[in-house]
Amino acid sequence: MALSSSLTSISKLTRIAPSKAPIVCNLRTTQPQITHLQLSPISKPFSLSHLTQTCRIKPKMRKHRMLTIRFLFTGIVEEMGEVQQLGVTDDGGVDLKIHAKTVLEGVNLGDSIAINGTCLTVTRFDTHLGEFTVGLSPETLRKTSLSELEKGSLVNLERAIQPVGRMGGHFVQGHVDGTGEIVRMEPEGDSLWIKVRADKGLLKYIVPKGYIAVDGTSLTVVDVFDEESCFNFMLVAYTQQKVVIPLKKVGQKVNLEVDILGKYVERLLSNGFVESIKVQ
Repeated sequence: MALSSSLTSISKLTRIAPSKAPIVCNLRTTQPQITHLQLSPISKPFSLSHLTQTCRIKPKMRKHRMLTIRFLFTGIVEEMGEVQQLGVTDDGGVDLKIHAKTVLEGVNLGDSIAINGTCLTVTRFDTHLGEFTVGLSPETLRKTSLSELEKGSLVNLERAIQPVGRMGGHFVQGHVDGTGEIVRMEPEGDSLWIKVRADKGLLKYIVPKGYIAVDGTSLTVVDVFDEESCFNFMLVAYTQQKVVIPLKKVGQKVNLEVDILGKYVERLLSNGFVESIKVQ
């Protein structure tokens, strides 16, 4: 079920009673005591044309927090969350509410969480109910596969890394470059081969044995098939239990983020960087 059909079931959220133990925060509220978000049911098919107005959410960042590390991920999925609600808000935006546990530990308003590889800002959370909400911009909906989510869908979740943590995957920005289509899923032993078709504009940055983030999962490319505009990778048994990719079917989309290093190299070469070095 696509976004247009899933939105018809949106109902108003129940007001959460104040409690000392749980933490409930909401960037959309103007007064601290209001801890719920009103979502308006819609009867018409969803259209991106309704999302052209300027976003009114302005996350308040604490000055002492390090902004330089807030938007960097590793591609090592921390947990799979479950979509609870996806719908249009009163101000014309789109909110996505997810049930989770691990990523809510130490969460603050304005924090970045990668959802299927898409870096999004926490606008509301409730540690007692184990849920958080993020806003989806029109560009995010156009560029990613998040519009295909529905209630009950599982998603990959990862918090931005801390300077004391290990870099287990590769540098993932959470800036999705585009989507790919799964064209083949073939088991071999307890591992799973997956082949994805990508736009040629993205395929030029994908190289054998190089990194790529698929739905936010840091993976190693095995082969690139230029004539088919495809690449493949393999998921070991452990990874299959920790990420959402094996749950998808042939024909479904995945979010793709290529290694940023390839883009920098291309940019430097196109601007005559090599020639400038020779002159010196």
